[in-house]
Amino acid sequence: MTSPHTEPTARPASAGWTTLVFVYLALAIVGLIGTWTWNIQAIAEASDFIGDWTMSGPAVSSLTTDLLVTAIAGSILVIVEARRLGMRAGWAYVVLGLVTAFAFVFPLFLALRERRLVLGR
Repeated sequence: MTSPHTEPTARPASAGWTTLVFVYLALAIVGLIGTWTWNIQAIAEASDFIGDWTMSGPAVSSLTTDLLVTAIAGSILVIVEARRLGMRAGWAYVVLGLVTAFAFVFPLFLALRERRLVLGR
């Protein structure tokens, strides 16, 4: 009599590394380099980083509000989706986003989420 459970088949090392994963990883790298190029310049010039963010006119304030609301919604999505998929430490992406850039962390999370979905739980 055979068991109804079968042995899991071995997956190749490349399993889960889809084109979409690489697109997300490329965006993460662009986000990190793009934001930190400007951050380093602001630090070198001893700029008022937060003041420049919010007080440089209505267009910059509009963009700041747009990106801030997007980052908050994205952070909630990261935490909820990480928990739903059983990914450990979803909160760490949010903290890492505060230290590096959300433009880096969000595509990074999407890449790892996509791998999780491709590989299954």
